[in-house]
Amino acid sequence: MQCGLLGEKLGHSYSPQIHALLADYGYTLFEKRPDEVEDFVRRGTWHGLNVTIPYKKTVIPLCDELSETAGSIGSVNTLLRREDGSIYGDNTDAFGFEMMLDSVLPGADLSKKKALVLGTGGAAATVCTVLRNRHAEVVSVSRTGDVNYRNIASQADAALIVNTTPLGMYPKNGEKAVDLSVFPRLAAVLDVIYNPARTALLLQAQELGIPYAGGLLMLVAQAKRSAEVFLGKILPDSEISRITALLSFEMQNLILIGMPGSGKSSIASLLAQRLGRQLCEADDEVERQAGMSIPEIFAKEGETGFRARETAVLDALGKQSGLVISTGGGCVTRKENYPLLHQNGTIIRLVRDIDKLAREGRPLSLHADLAQMAAVRNPLYERFADFTVENSGTPEETVNAILEVLHP
Repeated sequence: MQCGLLGEKLGHSYSPQIHALLADYGYTLFEKRPDEVEDFVRRGTWHGLNVTIPYKKTVIPLCDELSETAGSIGSVNTLLRREDGSIYGDNTDAFGFEMMLDSVLPGADLSKKKALVLGTGGAAATVCTVLRNRHAEVVSVSRTGDVNYRNIASQADAALIVNTTPLGMYPKNGEKAVDLSVFPRLAAVLDVIYNPARTALLLQAQELGIPYAGGLLMLVAQAKRSAEVFLGKILPDSEISRITALLSFEMQNLILIGMPGSGKSSIASLLAQRLGRQLCEADDEVERQAGMSIPEIFAKEGETGFRARETAVLDALGKQSGLVISTGGGCVTRKENYPLLHQNGTIIRLVRDIDKLAREGRPLSLHADLAQMAAVRNPLYERFADFTVENSGTPEETVNAILEVLHP
């Protein structure tokens, strides 16, 4: 049985990995130009296909039959070639979005609640249909529509915002369509993007204390429903949470912060080795890009120059996935570094007694009052960190403590 994903530019997709965890069939990425789609769908070698941007509407005329859901939405993301050669089109994104919605607003009554849907593409059509079926007052927001990004403040009574646009998607991390502070009544914010795990929109939702969800759960849930179409049998819903948790852990960066000399490099190295992950030393990358050592950078450019270089490095590393990253002790002194690290990462703070902190090769530590430095930085470490681990025993004990939190 040969299945796969049809799209124009697929890049790095998690769909093959998800389907490999769901069932035993081949799953291939099929990148096709618009002029190739019809021939591939009609005569290509495949049994089941997922369909993504920009072909969710293109394939509709190629289907011999549509599911009720696909027909009502006008968007198809799943194709099945049946035994008689006919093609059946379905929309499993609707199921995926329902799971995503229920993850933050379980059983919520959306009657008479205003929901803003950002975007007008295939994903937006699915989201709007699901929300209308939940009796929400749906308002579509586009660049040129009656409600657009220039007059969106007129919708300040919105209870829900769903982003279906690519704004904020890798590699254009940090972009967002709206400022959430304009909407004081928000009960939840959803973003169908899953890379990064937390878009700029979701990071602002977290900062404002608004419940939020990214697109990974939706991606896995729709894949599970697609697999059921391909196989002709029901799979347990528990597979959704299992695979989402597994992928979330594999995709997230593990980032170590803490005072200079607290052991971040040695713990990061051992942690990367234990998990089979790539190790990235932020300070080493700063030196590599600058072509000089950190003491030389401080001598020539001062701390301000070094911090600017450090932020640029953290920006690049934070966009990646599945890394172990050891940071410099002062990265927390620039608040703009937090979203760069947190967008795809779990931030782990290492603590060690002041008298055990190493000073050699650390320009700010060499002649500094470390107790005074710690008094200033400790609140910043606490603000950045997802959790804290004591690094006073052996490196193995510290790594075990980290893994115990990550996998309780």
